Amino acid sequence: MGLLILWLTSTAVPADAASLAGAAADNVVQDRVPLDYLPALKGDYFPLTDRASGRVHHVYVRYPEGYDATAATRYPVVYVLDGDSLFPLLAPTHLFLHYDEQLPEAIIVGIAYGGFDPAINKRHVDFTAPGSDTTTEQGGAPGFLAFLRTQVVPEVERRHAADPARRMLVGQSRAGYFVLWSALQDPDLFWGRIASNPSPGPAREQLFARSLPHTRDDLHVVVASGTRDTAERQRIARDWTTHWMAPSSVPPWQVTLLTMQDGTHAATIGESYRRAMFWLFREDIAAPVD
Repeated sequence: MGLLILWLTSTAVPADAASLAGAAADNVVQDRVPLDYLPALKGDYFPLTDRASGRVHHVYVRYPEGYDATAATRYPVVYVLDGDSLFPLLAPTHLFLHYDEQLPEAIIVGIAYGGFDPAINKRHVDFTAPGSDTTTEQGGAPGFLAFLRTQVVPEVERRHAADPARRMLVGQSRAGYFVLWSALQDPDLFWGRIASNPSPGPAREQLFARSLPHTRDDLHVVVASGTRDTAERQRIARDWTTHWMAPSSVPPWQVTLLTMQDGTHAATIGESYRRAMFWLFREDIAAPVD
């Protein structure tokens, strides 16, 4: 295929353009677009097949600045759901926060489906718990949590200089629901969780079920809610944090609600991430007063 394209272009365009076309053809043959020239996203990539569902997930990894896998340093790891869109946004955001605010560097892991087409992107399945109002197609959250626990996290920690004691999980909207649900189902798996504008349902009742046992006493959950998001989403953010901050709940984590003034449902995720990270790492950095 590459040779055919080179022959056609060499007969019809100048040499410089032909060279460019040939380089483009090589990329097509490789079936990928290189990220090598985007240093803010420098890191690793590997596909990972969920053994239960059979679906392939694309795992992108951004290395901390100055990363050396052979050194003794171990880094916090931020696992980003909906990596198709959020990984290329939050990976450079974390770098800038390290530059400007002295936020500790971290390995950023984006878990992507490889497209937005519902035939490929199964977020409506993976991020919804079984409940009284879920459809037969939904309710895949237990399987996806098992995928994270038994495949994604072990593979990342096998490949990279990760600190198992400081794992974080970030989700937006439906993925934000999953972040909150997972906090009840496996509290110890992630040291910190960030749920930005979580969806209220289906399976809303599962967000208020009894938390499973935990062994750690240093766990954290941050819920961010934009004032320009829907009233229903703002309500679930308030209800969840109020419920789990009540002394009678005895939650396994410290909880905080961040109200994002003028924040929208999706476009404020960068600022939500910034403020959530300040809260999670408040003992490591002097966060500015908002």
